[in-house]
Order: sequence, then structure tokens, then C-alpha cells
Amino acid sequence: MPPTYDWDDLVQADRVHRTLYTDPNIFALEMTHIFGGTWVYLAHESQIPNNNDFVTAKLGLRPLIVTRDANGKIRALYNRCTHRGTTLCRWDKGNTKSFQCPYHGWNFLNTGQLRGVPWPDGYTADIRDPKFNLAQLERVESYRGFIFGTLNPDMPPLIEWLGPITKPIDDWLDRNPGGKVVVCEANRLKYKGNWKLAYDNSSDGYHVIYSHRSLIETENRFNDPTGKEKGMAFYKGSPDKLEMYVAYTGNGHHFKDKRPNIEKRAGGLWAIESLHPGMEYYAEKLRKRLGPRADAALDLAGSEPVNINVFPNLSLLGNHIQVFEPVSVNETNAVWYGTRVEDDGTWDQETIDDINALRMRTQEGFPNLGEVDDITNFEQIQVGLGCLEDEWVYMNRGFGMPERFRTDEQGVIYGPATDEVFMREYIKEWKRLMQADPNLIVRRDP
Repeated sequence: MPPTYDWDDLVQADRVHRTLYTDPNIFALEMTHIFGGTWVYLAHESQIPNNNDFVTAKLGLRPLIVTRDANGKIRALYNRCTHRGTTLCRWDKGNTKSFQCPYHGWNFLNTGQLRGVPWPDGYTADIRDPKFNLAQLERVESYRGFIFGTLNPDMPPLIEWLGPITKPIDDWLDRNPGGKVVVCEANRLKYKGNWKLAYDNSSDGYHVIYSHRSLIETENRFNDPTGKEKGMAFYKGSPDKLEMYVAYTGNGHHFKDKRPNIEKRAGGLWAIESLHPGMEYYAEKLRKRLGPRADAALDLAGSEPVNINVFPNLSLLGNHIQVFEPVSVNETNAVWYGTRVEDDGTWDQETIDDINALRMRTQEGFPNLGEVDDITNFEQIQVGLGCLEDEWVYMNRGFGMPERFRTDEQGVIYGPATDEVFMREYIKEWKRLMQADPNLIVRRDP
């Protein structure tokens, strides 16, 4: 029998027990209660723009094929042949009306329906029985291009579950032409640590000046002619007193907004963008062609100073989309997708191409120079959690100090970006889901 847990004992007001990160049985429960029992980010619609497009994805440990079928309906199929269970599609992405199992040749339409099997006369069973169709998620919904899925029919509609976090998502999108982005290829990173360590860190403004010191120094290695500091240099000094803030919006979602730190600085986002090869050439090219409009174009290439975190596995930061993929209790994939913009009539195509050329280079920076700092911390935390007798992980910065926080009419809690209020609040949602008894089902009827 699997162990039972006193969740109120393991999750307390200002601390959590180390076993939340180290116990394989708790991890196994998370794969049903969280990665199954609530909405989980799967993919972006720009990755499957055409009928019959597909990408592979994960729902916890469940491999999926996210496809736009021949009629344009978005589905999330289990990437598992119903015959003997092998991976059905072994490509990351593509376009096809059907999937053929590489093991025994069973063939399925991209609706999930079994299309045919080799030498059907060898079966007494009716292969038209729906039990042979691919399993697929009960519910798949999108918000402004972001595709989520769940096995739980009792979940509220996606937009209701997202709640106030839609406002920063809208802001993040609406700065782009046409209010949309196109997802590009990914940086695929892996770390030897629990998936929650990344989510614990996703709105943490307390670690930046220490963990990312070398990155901040690198960003400011060369003197800017105007004397402006670059990149994340605004964290220097006393970040606890800066205008940036963290907001917990409910259902595990939270948001670190660094824009107030930038708004008082002249020159916009591009003025603080860290240096990288080629940026001067493109910036000068845009200024010669566009004149005063060049600043707006360059800001589209600059990194938006926000961290928008949608529980349990999605972060929007800078111009990136980051996805956390649990692999085991002590192994996680951290996948960073770049984004580019498309013309909506605001700019000519040459300008769009130049913006995207700059944007691709700005998006190389943090995953390669900053995320490695975070991943090192996550791995070393996992090592430290092996100290059995030192049981607790503390999240008590700002705890018991109500003067540091305010709550608005929607119930959104605001606090300093260096406080751990977002962690204390999101872990309450984690505990609620772990205490629930979710009704998980798959569909087999296309």
C-alpha cells in the first residue's frame, strides 16, 4: 500500500517539509493530482498553425501528440499505440493526417480513431471498437494561443481558472504586432532536481543580485556611451526597496513585474538591453530607415521585464516561453522557447526581419548565461535536501509582516519582489490539489 500523508503537517504556514521534493511517492501523486487534475500548459497554437500539423508534448509523464486535425480541431492524443503501448510518433513535429505505429503498423487518424491494422483477418475482436482508438485528453482549451489540457472534467473553464493572471498575459502579448507571437525553436536544458524548485524560483527577486552576479557583470562589462547600466543591473543596491513587485493572482499563478524599475529610465527597453554582437549594426540600420519610429521597433526586440507564471509548468519571461517538464522526483527538463513577431501592417517586412534578427540574439542571453546559475542552485538544493535530519525548507521572508502587502478587490496579493509570499500562496494550491480526489478520464470516441 502506498503511504498516506498528513499534508497539513508537511505544508505549514512558513515552511514545507523536504519530502515534497525528495519522496518518489509524492512525485507519483503529483502526476495525477496536479499533472492531470488541473489545467496544464501543452503547446502554443503557432506551433500547429495548419490543419494536420502536430507537435509532441507532455502531461506530466504522459507523452502526447498535440495536433490540429483535418477539420482544424485541436486535440491532445496519447502518444501510445493502443496495441502494445509503444511510442506512436517519434518526431518532434510535422504535418500528417495519420500516425502509423513503427512496431506493428497499426494506423490511426489524427482524430485518434483507429484507421486500420495489418492483416485484420487475424483478429476475432472488432477493431472498430472505440477501446482501440487512441486515448486523448478529455478537455483541451486555448487562451490567446496558449493551449492547455486536463484529464479532469470537473475543472472550471480555462479562462476562469486563469483569472487575473490573464491581465499580464494580455499585456505581454499586446505589445507585439497584432497582439500575438510565433514560437520558435527551443533551448532544451535539464537539471537533477525536483520540478517545484524551478517554480519556487520563478518569481523570486531575492536571489538575483547574488546568483546572477557574473551575468550582471558581463552585461555591463563594456561602458555604454550614455552611462546607462544594462540588463538586470537595476537589481543592484537594495532591490528590497525598488518599485518592482510580485503579485499572487490565485490558483497557483503569480507575476513578478519589473517594469516599474524601468519606466523612470529614459530610452525604453532597448536602452537597457545587454550588449551582444551585431546589435549596433541592426540598431543603426533601423534608425536610418525609420527615423523617430526606430525606438518603438527596437523596443520590440528588447526583453519585456516580467516573469508571468502559470501553475504548474509555464513561465513567460522576457520574450521567452519557458516550460517545466517533470521527469522524475529529482530530474526536470527546463525548455526555453524563443518568440518572434509577424507583420500586421504596422511595419514593412524588412523591419520585421530586422526586429526578429535582434530578438533572436537577445533571447540567447539568459538561457545560456543566467539559467545555468539557477539550474546549479536547483541541483545543489536537491543535494542539500538529502540531509535527512534537517527537515524543513523555509519560505518565511515577509511572513507575519502584513504592512508589506496589500490585497485588491479581485483578491490579488501584492508584495515586494524580494518576498516569498508567492511561494507561500502557491504551495497552498499545491496542497489543495494533493488533498483532492480528482476525477480523471480519457476520451476514446473522436
